[in-house]
Amino acid sequence: MDMLTDAPATPAERSRGFLAPSRWRWWGATVGLLTGLGDAFILETLGIRFEINGHSATLLVGAYFGVSFAVLGLLLGIVAAARRRDRAAAALIQRQMETINAARARLVQSEKMAALGQLAAAVAHEVRNPLAIIRSAAQGIGEMPGATVDAQRACSFITAEIDRLHNVVNSLLAFARPQQLQPRPVSVQALFDRALLLARDDLAGKHVRVQRREPTALPAVNADADLISQVLLGLLANAGDAQPSGGEVILDAHAADGAVELEIADAGPGVPPELRERIFEPFFTTRPRGTGLGLAVARQIVEAHVGRLDVGERPGGGARFTVRLPVAGGTALAA
Repeated sequence: MDMLTDAPATPAERSRGFLAPSRWRWWGATVGLLTGLGDAFILETLGIRFEINGHSATLLVGAYFGVSFAVLGLLLGIVAAARRRDRAAAALIQRQMETINAARARLVQSEKMAALGQLAAAVAHEVRNPLAIIRSAAQGIGEMPGATVDAQRACSFITAEIDRLHNVVNSLLAFARPQQLQPRPVSVQALFDRALLLARDDLAGKHVRVQRREPTALPAVNADADLISQVLLGLLANAGDAQPSGGEVILDAHAADGAVELEIADAGPGVPPELRERIFEPFFTTRPRGTGLGLAVARQIVEAHVGRLDVGERPGGGARFTVRLPVAGGTALAA
């Protein structure tokens, strides 16, 4: 079956079937015929007569004009329809090429992420035990009787750095390990309460205030409370780091089209538009001591919930992260 014999009609063309491209040739022939007969009538009206061997040939000339213009209109209609088919075919090929390229890019990215996950798991497995041994030794040396202040300071620094590397290893494992969800209906208030409880000391140490704005009642979300609290905790920590001491973080939530959107906004410098997708890439970071895994793992967790994690601009300046989660059965839970 030839898919290009006639290009698909637009809704407007379907509503006006008589203008469909498949009929252009007949419209061209009809218009040409009427034009030829009209020309013959005008000549007759003007008194111009055609004779052959003393006999009137006006009707013959009119018929000739009509047939000639009809053939010309038919050909023009065929050419116009063919050009339209060519344009439609080119557009179809372009769309198919874009789809193929997008699919190829997704496949390459998927393969890269799979290889990256395997590498991360292998690295994490190899360094976890040595780090634990080094930390234990450094802590023991620092607590030995007679240890100098410099030795204690050095051991404390080693211990702190190993703890930081331990967090990196845990992030690597979290990124490489498939998410094992245990979703259940949970209230937004419970998620906010848990995340704020975990983030309270860190935010208080930075003198960052938190303003909650969730409505008094919201639908329950279908989520793994532990994992989503982990996501919110990371976003709160990032919001606290993004602004100077004494700043404010806004924690908001609202229902939207069968989902609930949780928002964490800060008053920091914000995220430039050209980096708003890159910050979710593994190992991409804008912070000197960042690992570039926090937001990548957060998005991975949210997408495992059939949700979405995006970043935008807060009105008045700053960044606003939005976690969109599906509603659990449409049941409203009081906040």
